[in-house]
Amino acid sequence: MTHVSADGLPAMVDVADKAVTARVASAECHVKFPPEVAKQLRASGLRSAKGAIVDTAIIAGTMAVKKTSDLIPFCHPLPIDGCKFTIDWTGVRELAITCTVRTTHRTGVEMEALTGATVAALTVYDMCKALSHAIVIGPAKLVAKRGGKRDVGEIG
Repeated sequence: MTHVSADGLPAMVDVADKAVTARVASAECHVKFPPEVAKQLRASGLRSAKGAIVDTAIIAGTMAVKKTSDLIPFCHPLPIDGCKFTIDWTGVRELAITCTVRTTHRTGVEMEALTGATVAALTVYDMCKALSHAIVIGPAKLVAKRGGKRDVGEIG
């Protein structure tokens, strides 16, 4: 286990000997609405009584990306070179939120991408909860990463 020291105590991984490389990760989280709520949101252009849902979710997700090391134990604080969101309907009732994060550093940005996508999804829920509490968030998953020991998936 990488986050346990030789004496069995929790520890942050020492990345000092790793090479500084370009790293990118994309994560996705879905938000599924009840049929009537989805219909209402489509008709309103994804606006609720609280305002522009997509714009607010992107701002919240970006803020979360920058705070990931404050939220997740043992995540290294990273300089974020780029953070981009796409939020699109994937069906009649479901939004897909994708967060892609870039850095040039010794460790990857998978946790930052996952944090950004999930906080953006939570923000969508918050902005729409007056319409229904039957909104479902998830699944959240890593879609792709590049840089480091191995690449996973394709960065879109």
